[in-house]
Amino acid sequence: MLLGIMGAMPEEMDKIIAAISNKEIVERGSRIYYRGDLFGQEVVAVFSRWGKVAAATTATHMIMEFNVDRIVFTGVAGAISPELNVGDVVIGQRLYQHDMDARPLMRRFEIPLTGKTSYETPIQNVETMSQAVHNFLKNNKEFRKILAEQQILNPKMIIGDIASGDLFISSTNMKNALSKNLPSVVCAEMEGAAVAQVCDDYDVPLIVVRIISDSADEEAHTSAIGFVNQHASDYSLSILKEYIQLIK
Repeated sequence: MLLGIMGAMPEEMDKIIAAISNKEIVERGSRIYYRGDLFGQEVVAVFSRWGKVAAATTATHMIMEFNVDRIVFTGVAGAISPELNVGDVVIGQRLYQHDMDARPLMRRFEIPLTGKTSYETPIQNVETMSQAVHNFLKNNKEFRKILAEQQILNPKMIIGDIASGDLFISSTNMKNALSKNLPSVVCAEMEGAAVAQVCDDYDVPLIVVRIISDSADEEAHTSAIGFVNQHASDYSLSILKEYIQLIK
């Protein structure tokens, strides 16, 4: 099995890429793909760049050229639910494109020609990643200690709906509007639902796992950048280590 790993920021992917052994480097479409071995699993990893178009382009190339068997999209997100704090982990259950609106031609959020307003992750994929995140939060005590020193205490995992769109949610008004329109959504990011659309087209399993970096409010830009620089890649690499142990 070949596992595809994607992240939208270099800071989210750097430690994952550094941990891959026996690297083969392939450059296509302004992306650099790293194929090799990660914790005993054959993988291809890539920094996709921000946004739905960039992520969809990258996912399509991963599927068409590398023939990946499944994709994990990892990285940070802004909290929409008040129950989420910085450092918590969200596993995507349903993925919405919150900026898709072709009314009155079709329902709000409906993806044209699909009849779908969201893409649902198969329960077995969710359960496997849930176990991986649980193992990470339970067993990686040294990393938890580092987080605690920065007041990230008792991070938790939830399974919930994720909204993706080409908007950085960075104000209370934006957050409240998104929550009103999609009340089940717990966090927001800029790529996951676009990758889900591609994976659905090609029948490739996908799991999206996001770490909360900010509260999607007026302080989001400062909080997100600080968290990404300090912790995002460590979270993603540690979760992937546990995930790979479960799928090998």
